[in-house]
Amino acid sequence: MDIVESKQISEPIKSEAQISHLALDIGGSLIKLVYFSTNSDSSSSSKDSVAVSSGNEGRPVLEGKLHFAKFETAKINDCIDFIRSKQLRLSGFQKHGAPAGEKCTIKATGGGAYKYADLFKEKLGICLDKEDEMDCLVAGSNFLLKAVHTEAFTYMDGQKEFVQIDHDDLYPYMLVNIGSGVSMIKVDGPGKFERVSGTNVGGGTFWGLGRLLTKCKSFDELLELSHRGNNRVIDMLVGDIYGGMDYTKIGLSSTTIASSFGKAISDNKELEDYKPEDISRSLLRMISNNIGQISYLNALRFGLKRIFFAGFFIRGHAYTMDTIAVAVHFWSKGEAKAMFLKHEGFLGALGSFMSYEKHGFLNLKVHQLVQQSPVDASRGGDKIHDPPNGELNENQSIDCSICLS
Repeated sequence: MDIVESKQISEPIKSEAQISHLALDIGGSLIKLVYFSTNSDSSSSSKDSVAVSSGNEGRPVLEGKLHFAKFETAKINDCIDFIRSKQLRLSGFQKHGAPAGEKCTIKATGGGAYKYADLFKEKLGICLDKEDEMDCLVAGSNFLLKAVHTEAFTYMDGQKEFVQIDHDDLYPYMLVNIGSGVSMIKVDGPGKFERVSGTNVGGGTFWGLGRLLTKCKSFDELLELSHRGNNRVIDMLVGDIYGGMDYTKIGLSSTTIASSFGKAISDNKELEDYKPEDISRSLLRMISNNIGQISYLNALRFGLKRIFFAGFFIRGHAYTMDTIAVAVHFWSKGEAKAMFLKHEGFLGALGSFMSYEKHGFLNLKVHQLVQQSPVDASRGGDKIHDPPNGELNENQSIDCSICLS
């Protein structure tokens, strides 16, 4: 796939019929979907605009949107019902030379593409054509960073700032994908990457421990609970050890966490004596801090200054992003920065979608049509400031057009 800037693209075909192409990322905790449609069957507003075109005369160009959706893997039947209701099961392809009666094939990645292949065939009559998970994550990340102008941003101390990406200076970078577990991937270029590390303490840890400790029934409920919590009720701080004072000799303030859940050791309390929201907050802080620190230490191994964090653990949650960003800033002494992605949870599904190109089903060239936001020259000219508008991280549809081979 080539990424080029262009002032003109092929004239889109106007069609009232929905023509959709579906791709899946079936993880241990969540199923993510990306699909293209030519009609506005989604009521969500779109701020991003990417035109996808072959640039060749005579090729049909379809105008529409890329849509994003997610479901809990434990409720996979809800996902199947959604695909059936949208008639997305009709949006795949048949492999070259396959018998006429062979079932429709849909691109998919993630461990669930293997685990649930028979279920999709039984319920929807579709075959899952499996793509490598890491290949898809990197392909999805590279696509978004190059094609969507307001994709990457920093977040610290309540300030969200979009970052302009120089396409000639994108590589290398560290991609940290936080799903059920965490993968840390050094990306050196298109198709050139290495998984250099990871940790089993990730989104699944937060959800699993949180469910046991608070009785929350969903990840979103647990995350919402953390909004109201106070981790200092449970976490042992440096000030608790030093009588409210900083440990200035080694640069630790009195509010630095010395031990997550440390106060539970000395408090004469049982689990039911603690508020669920405080437990949730402390758990979120512990895992986010840990991920931020390990990510920076791995970036340090390779001399990388930019670290992009993605995955549905983050969910645009201000406290999570701030905790990760502060951890990276602290351990790097301000030399490295944590950056986040607007479509953070859909890298794998998007990469799976892009893999249709390999079969000649789509001929993709991406033209940058995103309207440029004003650059704040007072801050060095490299950041775009987003006006406050509610949610920090909305997984919105992307306006685009695709050229069929």
